[in-house]
Amino acid sequence: MLKQQLTDDMKAAMKGGDKSRLGVIRLILAAVKQVEVDTREELSDADITGVLTKMVKQRRDSVTQYTDAGRTELADQETYEIGIIEGYLPEQMSEDEVAAVIDEIIAATGANGPKDMGKVMGQLKGKLQGKADMGAASALVKQKLTG
Repeated sequence: MLKQQLTDDMKAAMKGGDKSRLGVIRLILAAVKQVEVDTREELSDADITGVLTKMVKQRRDSVTQYTDAGRTELADQETYEIGIIEGYLPEQMSEDEVAAVIDEIIAATGANGPKDMGKVMGQLKGKLQGKADMGAASALVKQKLTG
């Protein structure tokens, strides 16, 4: 479904002459295709969401590096790409929603210290993948488990 939407949007961008959007969509499809070739199986929407999340994370890291180096034109390009890619991701959860899910998982697993972080993160990843920044969620779990 998501892959078909990407393909349709690529065709629309071609017809509309939107070269910058077309380039980003082609990058997305190439990344999806690469994973499909590597794993030798067609990706589900959840798998594609994982690829998109990874692409956004990479670009955010690049924006930081470009900004630190004074390369604003490159940082602007990466920011533009982030905007396009995020358009294909599910709506992001608020920090309060993420905290509520974390509290629910901690209660369900009986986690009570840093040694239980893996248990909590394993379940959290399944519930939040593509819907929230896992790095921030991880920091929140660590904060809640250490007191």
